[in-house]
Amino acid sequence: MAGFEHAWLLIRKGQKPLLSLYQPVDFWHASLELAQEPWQGEFELRFSESRSAPELNGVSQLAIIGDPSLLADLPGDENPGALCAALDETRVHKTAYEIACLARANKLAMAGHHAARDAFLAGASEFAINLAYQHATQQREVDAPYHSIIGVNDHAGTLHYQYYDTAAPTKSRSLLIDAGVRYRGYCSDITRTIAGVGEGRFAALVQGLEQLQFRLCKMVAPGVDYLDIHRKTHQGIAALLSSAGLVNDLSDEDMVAEGVTRAFFPHGIGHFLGVQVHDVAGKPVPPPADAPFLRLLRTLEPGMVVTIEPGLYFIPSLLEPLLSGPFGRHINRPLLDELQGCGGIRIEDNVVVTDSGSRNLTREAEA
Repeated sequence: MAGFEHAWLLIRKGQKPLLSLYQPVDFWHASLELAQEPWQGEFELRFSESRSAPELNGVSQLAIIGDPSLLADLPGDENPGALCAALDETRVHKTAYEIACLARANKLAMAGHHAARDAFLAGASEFAINLAYQHATQQREVDAPYHSIIGVNDHAGTLHYQYYDTAAPTKSRSLLIDAGVRYRGYCSDITRTIAGVGEGRFAALVQGLEQLQFRLCKMVAPGVDYLDIHRKTHQGIAALLSSAGLVNDLSDEDMVAEGVTRAFFPHGIGHFLGVQVHDVAGKPVPPPADAPFLRLLRTLEPGMVVTIEPGLYFIPSLLEPLLSGPFGRHINRPLLDELQGCGGIRIEDNVVVTDSGSRNLTREAEA
């Protein structure tokens, strides 16, 4: 429960689940009020002044799921592996209610992304862009599903950039913002990249990556191996590098086979999304050698919700070995030097697998 610590959920066969929420009598802090929402009708709801678990009268067999440090004094089987795996599996396919919550989380987040874009184009600092995002979403940082990534200029090339400069740069060349909203426990996870005024070459790359991202989102459908979407991304990155003139005299196939594309696109194409940003049960098998950071290795099925987030970055620590190696002669160094100050590009949408194809919750919210 968001905001409620020491909450307990007791699931009993043939009865409503019991939800016990800790609500102490406290003059130091305000007690959190629980807003009336439809899901409450499915639970037996209690408030308790004690942090302890509710009484377990009449329970003959018990499994306890949670933080081991909080379960030490409770009877029962603690975090049994088979049950935890089965519970994870129930989260793979979302219900209509869950998808509606994810759609709402996307709608709220897109209002923030639009505000962040406008603040960036007006010359704001990363800190001010973050404030604009929070104001538009009406969400405090502590309530967000993850720490927003807001990188201006070369900071956009750090995949999980975690700081906000309070001073605006002399020239705002690029913005990468990866930020979401939590709604009724469900997360959105959206990334947009904005080119600054006068950054024509970088803007063309952003547009090219977005066109690739559209095609990858269209691949989402039942029966599709998610790994195939990841590998198709590398083919698209190779074509974009070639058409932009960043890599010359090297075939798209060789760029992928020799790892050139991995220097520009080092992460996976996405992951499951739900009550966690990187939702559970995505990797029943280890990732292959050519996709070590891919978080989802399953065949897509109706009800799954995934992110599709191709990227193209100018990261010195990844590019330096490429430039000094045998393929360095194929890299357009003057163009790379020009673009390096823009950091990189990522574009991310949240997509539901439907019975016949897919539904893009992020583009619906953007419309």
